[in-house]
Amino acid sequence: MQTCRNYQKELEKILGELERPEAVPPKLLLHSCCAPCSSYCMEYLRQYFRITVFYYNPNITEQEEYKKRAKEEIRLIEAYNRQAEKGHGIEIIEGGYEPESFWEMARGFEECKEGEARCSRCYALRLRKTAELAKERNFDYFTTTLTISPLKNAAKLNEIGEGLAQEYGALWLPSDFKKRGGYLRSIELSKEYGLYRQNYCGCVFSKRDAENETSRSKAQKL
Repeated sequence: MQTCRNYQKELEKILGELERPEAVPPKLLLHSCCAPCSSYCMEYLRQYFRITVFYYNPNITEQEEYKKRAKEEIRLIEAYNRQAEKGHGIEIIEGGYEPESFWEMARGFEECKEGEARCSRCYALRLRKTAELAKERNFDYFTTTLTISPLKNAAKLNEIGEGLAQEYGALWLPSDFKKRGGYLRSIELSKEYGLYRQNYCGCVFSKRDAENETSRSKAQKL
């Protein structure tokens, strides 16, 4: 019988090994889905790593929405970099805007509910690009902010990340960033920095589901 892994404890063990004063901070490629989700992850990890955020999200199929989220990511990183006393500087790489990659991946999975097979395929699409870049540019680790969301399957994300790490010969940093108050802290930071927060992950399917849920909630109150 397979035991349930505690990815937060696995992360803490790795971070504990990095706390040697004489150690050169390793380089981390952090895939980010949006500024609110990355806010806590960067605050937490910049004490241990030289972080480069990789903003690659072809699931955001409306270009205006994509640009708005990318702009917020850049704004937050600039604000963090003005606080040098809180950790290492953060860089950003913006991946290409490739919604056609998402549509190709989602074909045949349009009617899946949030969190089902389409979402797992979307995780793999974004993390594969992250693993490729981590290998190409010799990052010490790669990971994603996606595990901070209570709606995302952290075990599935780590499973995909570990598989890609083996495939590309890069090191995956395990995580479950929602733990230890991480998700709540991301909400606090979003308010502190006035970040744009959206109520759907980015794709037209999640937007559809969010709008339907809002409509149902309003109907129930009538």
